[in-house]
Amino acid sequence: MRTVVIAEKPSVARDLARVMGAKEVKDGYISGNGYAFTYAFGHLVQLCTPQAYGFHNWSVSNLPIIPENFALEVKKVRKDGKQVDDAGALKQLNTIKWLIDQAEEIIVATDAGREGELIFRNIYYYLRSNIPFKRLWISSQTDKAIKEGFANLKDGSEYDSLYQSARSRSESDWLIGINATQALTLAAGNKGLLSLGRVQTPTLAMICARYLENKDFKPTAFYKIQAGFEKDGISFKATSQKIDKKEDAEASVAKLQVGMDAQVTHVEAKETKEQPPLLFDLTSLQQDANKKYGYSADQTLSIAQTLYEKKVITYPRTGSRYIGEDVFEKIEELFQHLADTATESIAVISKNLIGAKLNKRSVDDKKVTDHHALLVTDEKPAPMPMDQQNIYNMIAKRMVESFSEVCIKDITTVNIDAAGIELIAKGTVIRQYGWRLSADQVEIPEDDKNNDDQDNENAQLPKLSPAEILEVLQIELSERFTKAKPIHTEASLLKAMETSGKEIEDEEMRQAMKDCGLGTPATRAATIETLFQRDYIKRDKKKLIPTEKGLAVYQLVKDRSIAKVTLTGKWEQKLEEMRANKVSYEVFMKHIKDYTEKITKELLQLRIAIAHEELKPLQKGKIKCPKCANGQIHLFEKVAQCDHYARGCDFKIWRTLNGVFLEEKEMKNLLEKGKTSVLKGVKNQQGQLQDAALLFENFKVNIA
Repeated sequence: MRTVVIAEKPSVARDLARVMGAKEVKDGYISGNGYAFTYAFGHLVQLCTPQAYGFHNWSVSNLPIIPENFALEVKKVRKDGKQVDDAGALKQLNTIKWLIDQAEEIIVATDAGREGELIFRNIYYYLRSNIPFKRLWISSQTDKAIKEGFANLKDGSEYDSLYQSARSRSESDWLIGINATQALTLAAGNKGLLSLGRVQTPTLAMICARYLENKDFKPTAFYKIQAGFEKDGISFKATSQKIDKKEDAEASVAKLQVGMDAQVTHVEAKETKEQPPLLFDLTSLQQDANKKYGYSADQTLSIAQTLYEKKVITYPRTGSRYIGEDVFEKIEELFQHLADTATESIAVISKNLIGAKLNKRSVDDKKVTDHHALLVTDEKPAPMPMDQQNIYNMIAKRMVESFSEVCIKDITTVNIDAAGIELIAKGTVIRQYGWRLSADQVEIPEDDKNNDDQDNENAQLPKLSPAEILEVLQIELSERFTKAKPIHTEASLLKAMETSGKEIEDEEMRQAMKDCGLGTPATRAATIETLFQRDYIKRDKKKLIPTEKGLAVYQLVKDRSIAKVTLTGKWEQKLEEMRANKVSYEVFMKHIKDYTEKITKELLQLRIAIAHEELKPLQKGKIKCPKCANGQIHLFEKVAQCDHYARGCDFKIWRTLNGVFLEEKEMKNLLEKGKTSVLKGVKNQQGQLQDAALLFENFKVNIA
């Protein structure tokens, strides 16, 4: 065994081993043909917790915690209130060490991106290895791509700047997250954990700000006049501009009457070419999947990752919506593949694209980053669950759309004078459907539609010319109301994160902004999920609604720099520049450490009570904590929690157990005596109701 290959997860290691002829399965690795294929399962090694630097308790005097040099440790898990080594991670790490100690060379086969690079480097530096390593950098998991990747390994040093960017991201998240969280929690009087983060907090701020703006919005009435006309058997409508005052609208409509003449004053016909959409990157795929199927960002990423591991799509965690000329040269082969294997509608259009002149809007070598845009591969998909089929079809459809011809429309605008009132009618005729022939347009949520823009639209207009006289056949005065910006969905939030909250509709402009967005395509889903886990937000159908706890945290920090979207966006831009060797690790981290001191001081000055039900205990200090003995249990609206959280005790229990809400007396019985009295309506595992007591044993609640 000469070469050790380290993959990110067991399934990938098995796949690589199969392709490269290694068949001997061992405990923690597969060997053969001169290779040993081993794996992590995510992060086996992490940055040390504050306890490793001697900070065992949460205290104002400890803050800010800024290690002179960051150290690494085995992944930790919490057990009995303490941080201990993850046994599985430690075992696998020892296997990797044993393999490396015998190796002459390492091949890095973790995911080809920032996080994958960090996973390997943390293992490598933790084990203090100095074995030379090379990088496997592939964009799909097909056998062909794997073989080509092994034949064209890169020198590991080519990815040093990628590692420095990943390292800086990890250390800055540690510094800001740990210090800001402890500072706010302590400043708020220790009313439970109040988590803050470099990307998490500005994302929460965007959700809360939009929610409050929507709820506080006061609709304003305005008015429009609409008149009906007909010519050559074609009926159409023309609409006035917005009229703010009701009396002005009524005075204007009083001038009109059915049967009167109106004159065409201006006719403008204009040809418009509508370019096809760019190929999907991960964020745009997540947006459309949320709109069309209601999938969360995390669901879409998980499904796409599964499709990637099944070899049927390319690397999903991409931030690019372009492909290079080298990939474009082989695109016809993929259309032939779709023509042979895809659903009927995609297959027909794919067949038509073979040999045709393809639209190259999505082809640009300069705009391809680590990985090109999402494509299907030439691997034939096996039958798959509906959610996987949906995402696969979305990617395939977008491919045929992106390389199809432009859609050509004739848009006609007609201005009509009726008794001095200007009315406007618009008509659109599609002359060449182009990419729209294949487009399965994503449904726009009702709240996002701007009906005012559609007032003047007609399916068809007759041929009209200036000075022509028309008879008014119908008159209508309608009252409308201004609308608030809709509450964020995951689709709209992802779009806002991509552009640091700036409202940019143009696809290419948004693409240009991606380097200074919130997080990366690979991390945005995890950020949103963190907000759910912290109980900061909840779902109402597709809408993201802040909880009372989330709003309370937002109110505390909304004017602080940690909640500013643009600041985090600038950091993300610097991390991208570091990857391109334009910014050094030392310069960036000096700025982050200075900022950590500043924000910690700011937050500690917020020593105020949080006037909020979910954070303010209803009762406190009458029940002993069963875990740490020194703490007292505070009763919140939904949970009971130890008041020694900041001192290391993480005990928390729901107040509603087996369908019964426990008042203070019964919670005291349960936690101090280990058993409640007999309660009515206790729900058993079969969902049946009975009268029974609840037992508290080994920190688990069961029916007596």
